[in-house]
Amino acid sequence: MTVFAVEYVYAADSTEARNEARPAHREWLAGLAQDGVLLASGPYGDGAGALLIFKTADEAALNSILKQDPFAAAGVIAGTRITEWSPIIGVLAGLTA
Repeated sequence: MTVFAVEYVYAADSTEARNEARPAHREWLAGLAQDGVLLASGPYGDGAGALLIFKTADEAALNSILKQDPFAAAGVIAGTRITEWSPIIGVLAGLTA
């Protein structure tokens, strides 16, 4: 399994649409967390985006999961950056071993 850091950049003027989609988005995230796929997530303090940490088999599997996000369906994500990540120290250390 591989750990990925996913950065969302929200579309400009998408606050209202995000507020409408947020309950479904958080329910979706909670299910992924319960399944051990989502390790952590949360919005940036400035409201411009969010950081999500996933553990999946590969990037193709991650992309398949991200397509299911209610925020994606609502069109509020302007950009996504996916980076393979190897946590070495801290509570997430050793996840890729």
